[in-house]
Amino acid sequence: MIDYKIMEVYGYARVSSKDQNPERQINSLLEYGVKQKNILIDKESGSEFNRKNYNLLTGTKESAALLREGDTLVISSLDRFGRNYIELKEEWYKVTKEIKANIIVLDMPLLNTCNRTTDIDNTFIADLVFQILSYVAEKERKISKQRQKEGIDNARRKGIKFGRPLLKFPSNFKEVYESWKSKKLTARECYDKLNVSRTGFYRLVQRFEEGENTEY
Repeated sequence: MIDYKIMEVYGYARVSSKDQNPERQINSLLEYGVKQKNILIDKESGSEFNRKNYNLLTGTKESAALLREGDTLVISSLDRFGRNYIELKEEWYKVTKEIKANIIVLDMPLLNTCNRTTDIDNTFIADLVFQILSYVAEKERKISKQRQKEGIDNARRKGIKFGRPLLKFPSNFKEVYESWKSKKLTARECYDKLNVSRTGFYRLVQRFEEGENTEY
């Protein structure tokens, strides 16, 4: 239960489609002590963070965030927060460092940012766990991508054609990417400068970090 001094506690639940039921997550949040009125729910994919109610929590260019310094965001598990681990790390940083709110992960207390003895402890533990999660996710993603490639190659040999053309790297991608990695630019500023969508930006990042040539 909640036993620390805070300003406000919000709960966040997410399922991937409208026909899925977030009831189990909601019950976990209520049992922890989050008020019903403070639970926000999205029925959207976790592959990106551009979701209606998540944006209410963290804010957009057009609207202020519900979360304020000292508030706490409670989620049942990390994958309910999101599944894109590149973007997940950035959003975690935004909530905990820019907004300066706390995060509670009910099924992974090691990630909780409340009641850390020092900021060094907080940063070290969060960074360590995220690095492990990112490594595992990257390995799984590469295996999945290799299997997907084998399936696509096999289908193409049978004459089957696939979807939209691959997004090309903008001429200024490397410069913008380096500014983003050094935290001189936010993700939103990056995809505005590159004139690509949020999803397109992270796809370009993944391809670039896998070693794909940015010049055609």
